[in-house]
Amino acid sequence: MPVDEGNHIFFRNVRRTHPLVVRGEGVYLYDEAGNRYLDGCAGALVANIGHGVESVARAMYEQAQTVGFTHLSRFASRPILELGERVTGIAPEGLDRLYLVSGGSEATESCLKMARQYFLERDGSSQKHVVIARWNAYHGNTLGALSMSGTIPRRRPYTPYLLDFPHINAPYCYRCPYEARPGRCGVPCAHELEDAINRVGAEYVSAFIAEPVVGAAAGALVPPAEYLPVIREICDRYDVLFIADEVMSGFGRTGAHFAVDHWNVVPDMMSLAKGMGSGYAPLGAVLAREEIWEAFWRGSGAFVHGHTYGGNPVACATGVAVFDYYLEHGLVDNSAHMGALLMEALAPLGDNPIVGDVRGLGLMIGVELVADRATRAPFPGGPGRMAERATGILMDHGVVVYPGGGSVEGRAGDHFLIGPPLVIDEGEVRELAAAVIEGLGALARAEGRA
Repeated sequence: MPVDEGNHIFFRNVRRTHPLVVRGEGVYLYDEAGNRYLDGCAGALVANIGHGVESVARAMYEQAQTVGFTHLSRFASRPILELGERVTGIAPEGLDRLYLVSGGSEATESCLKMARQYFLERDGSSQKHVVIARWNAYHGNTLGALSMSGTIPRRRPYTPYLLDFPHINAPYCYRCPYEARPGRCGVPCAHELEDAINRVGAEYVSAFIAEPVVGAAAGALVPPAEYLPVIREICDRYDVLFIADEVMSGFGRTGAHFAVDHWNVVPDMMSLAKGMGSGYAPLGAVLAREEIWEAFWRGSGAFVHGHTYGGNPVACATGVAVFDYYLEHGLVDNSAHMGALLMEALAPLGDNPIVGDVRGLGLMIGVELVADRATRAPFPGGPGRMAERATGILMDHGVVVYPGGGSVEGRAGDHFLIGPPLVIDEGEVRELAAAVIEGLGALARAEGRA
């Protein structure tokens, strides 16, 4: 039976009933009624190595038997040291220091504070504190992270609490505000950063934060090839730290260890989570350049920030086991290969009248739904309404996707993410694509548009 209002849990959506999941195996989830779902979004693009991996469960058990908790302000543990070695071993060159937290919002919030304190440690009286971010971006739900986020529906209820950080346009080529053509546009969306820095004053700007591939807020927006190199050059010129939010795109999701690797751009900090623990334990981190760490070493010696479960031994032992599985099973290459196959298999969506765009990189694919393909007009009725309908219909077809909305000026827009576990094989890719095509066909017919 679905979970209903008779329980005591305050769910995110208090009106929705939830199937009761009893088991996960590989790319599949099974509910109490015996229904099987292909987890086409790895939860929230989290379960990168799939469900039910025995070696990870064993590592969690063994660490919990040894020591379940120590506070990182007083003790180190072997799992945190091993995790630091593994993650920095695949990181872009120069990102040599790992600051551990419990999840994505904590990671981006830590980046915000680390950037501010870095300039204080380096220059003493620095006024640099403003973080420039982008619209159609999501960086987390804590107030600092939400202040940096540019997803208007998530911001709107809490606007009185938010910091007044400036935002620029994201590289949303399907709805380019400049009506430019990708590859020939000169990336004005990237050059907006320089304009924003000059408006604020470079002496006040500490950092620029961006998802290399936009995730939940707009559905797998992939920037033009020259975008991130231009961003890197602007940040260098104005002494602004570049924070790459790889919470969703990291650890093989886009067919590279990290999405920035596709453009050979090295940020100053990266926020990590989701695939780092693959959902088996809450785990996140900030990867920082060595010179940032050195400023703290030469300065006060202490980062004035922390969370109780940062560096939790069980979570970090989980991360080590997840990481080893990720490398041993070649999941970066599998993501690239299966992602290309999935994009090819989804090609028939081009004939669906309510599908405006299919885009992505690796196994991070976005589908944007529109009321009119010719004009790209979004569906009426509020942001995400049609994406939620699509999600429900696709669950009836045995596939779970990750819905979103509000990418059209925060008032409209529907999209969903497809991001299955990176262990998916060719047969499962074809099963996933067939279900999505069939389900969206049923939705188009229900809307009277087929």
